[in-house]
Amino acid sequence: MDPFLATAPFLTTARLALRPFTDAEADFDLVVELDSDPAVMRYITGGRPMTRAEIRAESFERMVRGGFWRTHLRETGEFLGWHCLRPLADGPAGTADLGYRLRTAAWGKGYATEGALALLEKGFGELGYDRITANTMAVNAGSRHVMEKCGLAYSRTYFEDWPYPVEGDEHGDVEYVLTREEWLSR
Repeated sequence: MDPFLATAPFLTTARLALRPFTDAEADFDLVVELDSDPAVMRYITGGRPMTRAEIRAESFERMVRGGFWRTHLRETGEFLGWHCLRPLADGPAGTADLGYRLRTAAWGKGYATEGALALLEKGFGELGYDRITANTMAVNAGSRHVMEKCGLAYSRTYFEDWPYPVEGDEHGDVEYVLTREEWLSR
């Protein structure tokens, strides 16, 4: 069976299906392909592709544990990247973190926004979150634009030490926030 069809969608939109990651090698290979693109990794590792070993050790197990979904086109099954909505480990109860990472071929087509809006709806509805945050580098205008289109508002700029030098990191990272009340009143 096609691995794309092996798991039921967590949610669907007009164009997308978000399915849970599994520990299948096919899912791992999709993440390796995504994280091997220097353009995709520009604001994460400074454009350095991640190795299979790094992905296995640093992110894939977390993705399989939950809160991350493979994002595919509903019509064709084409893998576009991933979206995530997961509780903040060190944040207040009822708060989740929203994220997305898409292949360059999927940029500029509204997929990041479409998936993020669907996760906000699910997060504030069925999952019962009170507050959802999203973070990116201050210089990542594309990601900030998606956050703003989804209704999240700039909250703060902060500075962290990252393991990889990234052009523009001297401007820090930004956090955007949306509350359940704001979502319901839109």
